[in-house]
Amino acid sequence: MNKVLIIDTVHPLIREELTAMGFHCEEFPDFGTKDYETIAADYTGIVIRSKITIDKGFLDKAKQLRFIARVGSGLENIDVKYSESLGIHCLNSPEGNRDAVGEHTLGLLLALLNHICRANAEIRHGMWIREGNRGIEIKGKTIGIIGYGNMGGAFAQRLKGFEANVIAYDKYKSGYSDGNVTESTMDELWGMADIVSLHIPLNEETHYLANEVFFEKFRKDIFFLNTSRGGIVNTAALVASLKAGKVRAAALDVLEFEDSSFEALSKDIPPDFRYLLDSDNVILTPHIAGWTLESNVKLAKVLVDKIRHLISDI
Repeated sequence: MNKVLIIDTVHPLIREELTAMGFHCEEFPDFGTKDYETIAADYTGIVIRSKITIDKGFLDKAKQLRFIARVGSGLENIDVKYSESLGIHCLNSPEGNRDAVGEHTLGLLLALLNHICRANAEIRHGMWIREGNRGIEIKGKTIGIIGYGNMGGAFAQRLKGFEANVIAYDKYKSGYSDGNVTESTMDELWGMADIVSLHIPLNEETHYLANEVFFEKFRKDIFFLNTSRGGIVNTAALVASLKAGKVRAAALDVLEFEDSSFEALSKDIPPDFRYLLDSDNVILTPHIAGWTLESNVKLAKVLVDKIRHLISDI
């Protein structure tokens, strides 16, 4: 019987549907990378989130592997290029949590512009500050989206009713202007944006994309959002830009100080992270932009549908 190794905790629907397809699913929640490597050769498929990295060494041991299915969007913990060279199909499910990410990003933006988190904390400490918490309206602002895939598109769609000028830059796409967004160059985005939101994958090209030079190129002082991956932003450069006023405020759902599984922060808290924690113009959430009750189900459905389609073709 074809066997599938489920490495992370996933929605029960995945096991149920794979079993109905004729797979035998196995889980070993206490295993680490080395343990998984010792049994990798026994499996046709792997279902994973972010618990371990599937690299060349792992793949060389997985002699029967036909597919790797990641519950979520990013594939940075999988050596996709080497997998594909071995004929192993890599699947992900960004369609399953794009709505959640779009809504969460909008929520962060509204909270940031209207000082919602700060005002809430002040009231709870006996302060009633109105003038110091005057908000800023989205209407009429230029919002720059970097990366116009599932997540960037979902955010743009949710901005439609706010009467903002929404522009987007995507290095790998063209001709994507629609009723929600106007295609832009990066130079145009640097020159026009009041608000900037990242929606790109983490890879060698995008690691520390948002560095000191990146922030300095903006003509205006900006509000900055990141719901993609923490490693895309150089935190030291962001902190320097916050201190200088180049970044007026920031909302981050992801941090470069997360561990590789996204389930915890690194134990050491560097000074730059401490600055973010202590700043009342920074909002932080624990990598939950795509983490809703609905997306938990949709991520599973999207992935099993892709697996079903795949096995019907191979």
